[in-house]
Amino acid sequence: QLQFVESGGGLVQPGGSLRLSCAASGFRLDSHAIGFFRQAPGKKHEGVSCISSSDGRTYYADSVKGRFTISRDNAKNTVYLQMNSLKPEDTAVYYCAADPHNLACTSRIDVGDFLPYLDSWGQGTQVTVSS
Repeated sequence: QLQFVESGGGLVQPGGSLRLSCAASGFRLDSHAIGFFRQAPGKKHEGVSCISSSDGRTYYADSVKGRFTISRDNAKNTVYLQMNSLKPEDTAVYYCAADPHNLACTSRIDVGDFLPYLDSWGQGTQVTVSS
């Protein structure tokens, strides 16, 4: 199973920053494309950002482009999402998922590309942006 332990969420004011971490659990993520997703109350999971394994190519949803930065540290088996200039609409539970074939992060970030390799979502980390 390709599971993650997500952390780093919290309550932050609009304009603030958070850094989320996704630590791979039980597998090495070196050769995997990794995606960050979020789910707001009453909504479906939404792709936020992804990073490939081969060349570190990244992709961002239009809603977060210019504000969020995804990175990976293979030595620590962890992927990070630096979130700046947070907005109330960024409020959601954030999750990670992996594609062991490194095909999912080419020209988009889409939940469907990761679902074949996802048994279940992790516990996620709650991000709340509010004044």
